[in-house]
Amino acid sequence: MDMQPILSNFALILFVLMVVTGVIWCLDVFVLAKQRRRNADIALREFDARNDKLRSEGIKLDDSQRKRAEIEAANLRQPTWIEYSGSFFPVIALVFILRSFLWEPFKIPSSSMVPTLLVGDFILVNKYAYGIRLPIVNRKVIEVSDPQRGDVMVFKYPKDMSQDYIKRVIGVPGDTITYDNKRLTVNGKPVQYTPMDDYLDDQHPVYHKQFVENLPGTTSGVPHRILNTEDKRTLDLGAVENFPNREACDYSYDKFTCIVPPGNYFMMGDNRDNSADSRYWGFVPDKNIVGKAIVVWMNFGNPKRIGGIQ
Repeated sequence: MDMQPILSNFALILFVLMVVTGVIWCLDVFVLAKQRRRNADIALREFDARNDKLRSEGIKLDDSQRKRAEIEAANLRQPTWIEYSGSFFPVIALVFILRSFLWEPFKIPSSSMVPTLLVGDFILVNKYAYGIRLPIVNRKVIEVSDPQRGDVMVFKYPKDMSQDYIKRVIGVPGDTITYDNKRLTVNGKPVQYTPMDDYLDDQHPVYHKQFVENLPGTTSGVPHRILNTEDKRTLDLGAVENFPNREACDYSYDKFTCIVPPGNYFMMGDNRDNSADSRYWGFVPDKNIVGKAIVVWMNFGNPKRIGGIQ
């Protein structure tokens, strides 16, 4: 699994809790609270009738008002399960709305996006950047914008929709993507690479070749860092699967070319030689999109990691 939400199936858990507590809250507001009020009124009338009878018999009652208030409070008091449901419902509903339509937190468990994202990074994903989608079913209902080359995007893994993956958008619908000798060409134009100092992997004592890759964007380039491992081949043909629209790709030894089909995206990890991505399991359909990764908000092992994602 390449990505993990803060809690597995959290959206479904929140939805169920919101529905249950919401039903209980509505039941209390519109039915049970009125019943308690009627019961309290009956108890108060009975109490008043008893007190009136005692007074008529000459018996002095010093604390009748206090007792009357206690009887009313006891009859109006919510049962514990209703009280907690009513308290939790607005909180759960708010979290569900924020998480489903605005932002969702994830934790990075793998190194496929190093050096951009490290293992242990907690990131925030913008859920509305690419359109408003219904929670649980992930169906788009309002168009906002489309993913652009260079975006770091979270999506449902095409082979297992229960898993969330994160990669960089390399190709948008209609693009021709060629990867040859660990270098990209987009729509016939070679991507620019600028060498940097070697990168030392924190997880393993290994140095990687590091470059700034400048993907062509809509108006200007999208520079970001990538890693290459010298002793690994450009492509492992044996790992290439039989994915949908594979006929749009032409594979050969150490090279491939793919034309991105309509409604699909070509994704790659920044840790190029240590990432299972569209090279091997295919394109990402628009319906699989979760959102755009925008910021690292915490890494308990490295607090300096907090900041925007490029």
